[in-house]
Amino acid sequence: MEEIDVPTHFLCPISLQLMRDPVTVSTGITYDRESIERWLFSCNNNTCPVTKQVLLEADLTPNHTLRRLIQSWCTLNSSLGIERIPTPKPPVNKTQIVKIIDEAKRFPHTQLKSLRKLRSFMLQSERNKACIEAAGAVDFLATTVKSYGSSLTEVDIDDGSDLATASDEALSILYHLNLSESYLKKLVNDDKFVGSLVQLLKHGNYQSRAYATVILMSIFTVADPIHLVSVKPEFFTEISYVLSDQVSQQAFKAALKLLLELCPWGRNRIKAVEGGAVPILIDLLLDMTDRRVCELILNVLDQLCRCAEGRAELLNHEAGVAIVSKKILRVSHVGSDRAVRILTSICKFSATARVLQEMLQVGAVAKLCLVLQVDASLKTRERAKEILKLHSRIWRASPCIPPRLLSCYPSS
Repeated sequence: MEEIDVPTHFLCPISLQLMRDPVTVSTGITYDRESIERWLFSCNNNTCPVTKQVLLEADLTPNHTLRRLIQSWCTLNSSLGIERIPTPKPPVNKTQIVKIIDEAKRFPHTQLKSLRKLRSFMLQSERNKACIEAAGAVDFLATTVKSYGSSLTEVDIDDGSDLATASDEALSILYHLNLSESYLKKLVNDDKFVGSLVQLLKHGNYQSRAYATVILMSIFTVADPIHLVSVKPEFFTEISYVLSDQVSQQAFKAALKLLLELCPWGRNRIKAVEGGAVPILIDLLLDMTDRRVCELILNVLDQLCRCAEGRAELLNHEAGVAIVSKKILRVSHVGSDRAVRILTSICKFSATARVLQEMLQVGAVAKLCLVLQVDASLKTRERAKEILKLHSRIWRASPCIPPRLLSCYPSS
């Protein structure tokens, strides 16, 4: 195939590919729209990639002359397999977005159509996402979700109704927008909006529950302590169901991160335990092979085992101690450390004769001895040594510990 010599000024300075929609920034440099928008909006940069000058405004001016030159060049080289680049549609602007929102507010029967139009714009480019947020669409989207969420507490609404479909569309847009911290803080301060998301966790379809979980994780990441300690028990019950149902991989991880974010605050550990989190997490851990997910689950269990109720739930599960012990030295240094921390909490505060005997029988004590012989982190080895010393009178002479491991058993 004949090599095609593309004029240098037809190539985007960022991607070095033929520009399809050339636009010029305030420094006078021309880029392909998709590349520069990714640089500015997805990567959160505020400089010109070539000159390194700060761009005070993200205005992108279409370079029609260059675009027509590129189109002509494509036509002249069509025999070499070059397809003519179509004339791009003009990008959406703030005025258009405001008009769409106003129309939906004035004529409720057009709301679903307006939401679908917004969603179409949003999926076209990162610039459109920023434009939609700047036009105040987030308030409109949140109100749409609240309207459906409040209806769920009053009457059973059909999932196929216009109100439910509008809520699904609004949730989808909020999920994809990559909201700024200022808007996330505004949403977390809106108790009605947070309550509506919880109702959607309870009554929504799988997709809505997934979107709601990820949005909740995002807003609680920037929440003030007063919001973190005041989360209602119902919230933890529904998040536990999201974990149990595994509505999506992203929502599953978001739910784990959400629990990890909330558990250290106030009585949230107890609320999570009462919401059924511990047995669900243990069941998930039994068959989990993904390293990162195992670490997250062990992290959450470590948090929950810092309260008596959490330790009791783990010990009541027939596989609780066994699966935590099994994950030591099988996941990662982080996983091993969290698993040993869980056993530390149990051995310090819940070490009944039955528990100590169970740890021998399931191999937890032998695993702790093994930790002292392998390349585990210093803190993990110190915790293992502390546990073994704490109950050496009961464990040291046990036939459950292999002789090769007994030789490293720490002296009291």
